[in-house]
Amino acid sequence: MGVLNITPDSFSGDGLLARRDAVEAALAQARRFVAQGADILDVGGESTRPGAQPVSAEEEIARVVPVVRALARAFPDVLISVDTYKAAVAEAALQAGAGMVNDVWGLRADPDMAAVIARHGALAVLMHNRSTPQHTELRERLGGRYVNVPYDDLLADVRRELLESVTLARQAGIAEEAIILDPGIGFGKTVAQNLELVNCLDEIRALGFPVLLGVSRKSFIGYTLDLPPEERLEGTAAAVTVGIVRGANIVRVHDVGFMVRVARMTDAILGKSSAETRA
Repeated sequence: MGVLNITPDSFSGDGLLARRDAVEAALAQARRFVAQGADILDVGGESTRPGAQPVSAEEEIARVVPVVRALARAFPDVLISVDTYKAAVAEAALQAGAGMVNDVWGLRADPDMAAVIARHGALAVLMHNRSTPQHTELRERLGGRYVNVPYDDLLADVRRELLESVTLARQAGIAEEAIILDPGIGFGKTVAQNLELVNCLDEIRALGFPVLLGVSRKSFIGYTLDLPPEERLEGTAAAVTVGIVRGANIVRVHDVGFMVRVARMTDAILGKSSAETRA
């Protein structure tokens, strides 16, 4: 899954909204991603980095829908995902050609989201999230991270809360085979908790659903290696490798070409094809 940030303030420095023509910039980036081996293009119009300013649904729709529409026309065989927790944005993006909703709040932020996904028969990525402003710490060079986030038992709590999102999906009529889980690396977890989750991803996969892992350039890598976002390629590769070994089916990344090679080599060592990994 290649990341297309239609924002001016992405933590990773790759926001496309600052370009003169965001749609053309997104298309150019998407062409590179698809040529490098991306299977999914994930379009987001609101930064979810710690401390980011919220965006209205109207503004988010204005950012993402023209890009989704252009991508759907240009790449009819590539799955288009919209990264949003707002039902109105998801509705507009699905109508424009998206086939997946990547909800960072796991259907909890907007009570209408599950019904929208069900009505369109779209895929649903349900992410675990305990982000709160009071546990946020910002550093100029390394960016935001979460500190002192309370969990009774990290893995048990994450598993339980993901299954609560699954229940919301089922109740709305989202098909079982359309559900994908994301442990929410970087969302309301400390550096140590993020490291533990990546290493124990098999316990999330054991819940019986495909797993999406989003570790690319994230602050837990930066704080571990003392590196800014633009220098986190090797740390991302290490986390992606361990994630695939532990059962990740989809990896959400900024550096598609590099991480496709990492994924293919990891698959080869594990003795399975890329298609098996995505299954």
